[in-house]
Amino acid sequence: MSIISESAELDIQPDTLPPIAEHLELTTFGRLTPINFAELDEEDQEIVRSNEKQKPRQQEQEYDKKGLLTDSYYVATNIPLRMDRLPWRRWHWIVVSALGISWILDGFEVTIVGVIGAVLLDPRTLNLTSSQVGLAGTIYILGCIIGSLIFGFLADKYGRQKLFIATPCVYLIATLLTGFCFDFASFGICQFVKGLGIGGEYSAMNSAINELIPARVRGWVDLVVNGSYWIGAVLASCVSIILLDPRYLPVNIGWRLPFAIGGVLGIFIIVARVLFIPESPRWLLVHDRIKEAEEIIADIERKVAPNGDLPAVHGTVMVPKSSGTILDVIRSMANRKYARRSIVGLSLMISQAFFYNAIFFSYALILTEFYHVEAENIGLYLIPFALGNFFGCLIIGRFFDTIGRKKMTFFTYTGSGILLIITGILFVLDLLNALTQTVCWSVIFFFASAAASSAYLTISEVFPVEIRAMAISVFYSLGTGIGGLIGPVLFGMLIDSQKRINLVGGYIIGAGLMMIAAVVALIWGVDAEGKSLEEIDAAEH
Repeated sequence: MSIISESAELDIQPDTLPPIAEHLELTTFGRLTPINFAELDEEDQEIVRSNEKQKPRQQEQEYDKKGLLTDSYYVATNIPLRMDRLPWRRWHWIVVSALGISWILDGFEVTIVGVIGAVLLDPRTLNLTSSQVGLAGTIYILGCIIGSLIFGFLADKYGRQKLFIATPCVYLIATLLTGFCFDFASFGICQFVKGLGIGGEYSAMNSAINELIPARVRGWVDLVVNGSYWIGAVLASCVSIILLDPRYLPVNIGWRLPFAIGGVLGIFIIVARVLFIPESPRWLLVHDRIKEAEEIIADIERKVAPNGDLPAVHGTVMVPKSSGTILDVIRSMANRKYARRSIVGLSLMISQAFFYNAIFFSYALILTEFYHVEAENIGLYLIPFALGNFFGCLIIGRFFDTIGRKKMTFFTYTGSGILLIITGILFVLDLLNALTQTVCWSVIFFFASAAASSAYLTISEVFPVEIRAMAISVFYSLGTGIGGLIGPVLFGMLIDSQKRINLVGGYIIGAGLMMIAAVVALIWGVDAEGKSLEEIDAAEH
């Protein structure tokens, strides 16, 4: 029985049919799965030849005034193949730097709030309680969730590039206003608006990284960019050592100045992206802006290889000219293939969000409440912790492209959970001091940072380009909403109880979630290493 529809759209040059011709079978989201021509029976081969004779050639189609192709729902293109074959050059470093700076900004922001948490308890500052400090973290995460959903939708509808400019502008305004807060209400509002801007970055930035970076190094680059969050944490820690020291600045002034630094970083992001980051050619293809996509990829090729010395590209892929919505993401969960991918994504996002936010937002409080570290010295303890996180992504990240996504995700998630349980036991037995506690945390998060970053990598790879930003937004929002919102508040209350055993109970919950997610990823994860985004989407599982 024939497996090819008479109306199937094909992109096969008649003179090159066997053995490289491909039939592209329509699947979920209008994706087209390649089938080798030589493997087809005679009836199917005849349909291929017949359709090729009747179908208008792609190169004969004309652009309208906006550069749009309107006579076909699909476009045959080699642009994704051209993006993936590019050698790593200075242009890629510029793109990674301009995109990664937003993670540095996020790391700076979250770390500053964590470091100044103890200072904000001082009556001379905002006179907050430990629970209010935890609640401020929750409010920030809530802003991230809402911002991710709003800007994720806009990134899929209006393009990645426009959102690259809008989201840091939102952050810039809010972070500057934070320096003028006078009570918990004003501080909470600024935290929420900053979260809107940073949340928007998650979807647009992770989408762009995956769409602009060659497949062979996509895993490592994605993890390192996400891991650059901890460069911001190191910067915040260093700044806090000076600005929070009452010998240099009054306590009610020192905590406000770091937000001015965050504003400067925001300006740098805007300028760098306007000058250096193009629109994603893959996004342009999906939105039928073929001519612009061709111009951008040609410009990228000139920058990467001025002499035109690039490997030849053979074949094309079929790209549907459409756009997705949040409903498409939700509907995908009912599809068997995407349901499995959804379960993997949710488990990874929920577990890492709880694990990270719960511990990191309470980091300073644990040092001050249990180890009696002075608030102005918290930054010293955060520096090795942050460096462990960054180098974890930098070193372990390479193995996600070599050993593989599933195996490394399992290893990093399981390892993080086991190490946290061991640390919790040492903590409840009172066998740690401030220094050894910091060493334990640094080792744990050497692995946990790669684990958490792999969650974003997974979500951004396994869904089609037309809904990629929205998929990241939805899964980030669900995962963070369940794990991230609960964690800081829960741990704030556990710390207020002043009982070590209660805090360890929270650690065990976090470790258990990480290990459950590890098993789910090992069973249903996708082997995406070295594969193009189009190939990953066409896979059956």
